[in-house]
Amino acid sequence: MIFKKISDSETTITELMVPAYANFGGKVHGGVLLSLMDKVAYVCATKHSQSYCVTVSVEGVEFLYPVEVGELLTIKASINYVGNTTMIIGMRIESQNPRTGANHHTNSCYFTMLAKNSEGENCSVPGLILENEIQLRRFCEGKYLKKNSMEKRNVLKSDFKDHANEVLIEQCKDDKCEIHF
Repeated sequence: MIFKKISDSETTITELMVPAYANFGGKVHGGVLLSLMDKVAYVCATKHSQSYCVTVSVEGVEFLYPVEVGELLTIKASINYVGNTTMIIGMRIESQNPRTGANHHTNSCYFTMLAKNSEGENCSVPGLILENEIQLRRFCEGKYLKKNSMEKRNVLKSDFKDHANEVLIEQCKDDKCEIHF
């Protein structure tokens, strides 16, 4: 089995936030940020796996601070965890006002990427060489994230479909909704 260092695939980009990226409120649109994150996750995953990669899921995206037009956005990505065919990419996104030098942590998130071979089939990815305590912690967090993501998907696929409407209505009785059927 092949093992690679995390540093071999770490990826950082910085991009100027231009007016075309603005939403109706004058801030950079969240969809633009997600698109940039997806590209960086792809680059990081491809560098590690040396394969074409596709996005499987995005976890934990929270917009902590607005990004302004004219700021420099930096996305830092690294492989946090690898399974057999998937990789969890951890990302930290920061903005910088180039005039004042003020920096803000705007987002952190995790992209799960799946490696594909030339025939489009899932393929195995190299293992990770963990070289410090931070990398070990992130690997264990990724393992936990993968387990919880799978459990969440299984609950959503089965639990709610298996319940009668009466049970679901009862679960919603104290919530802010009206049921009209």
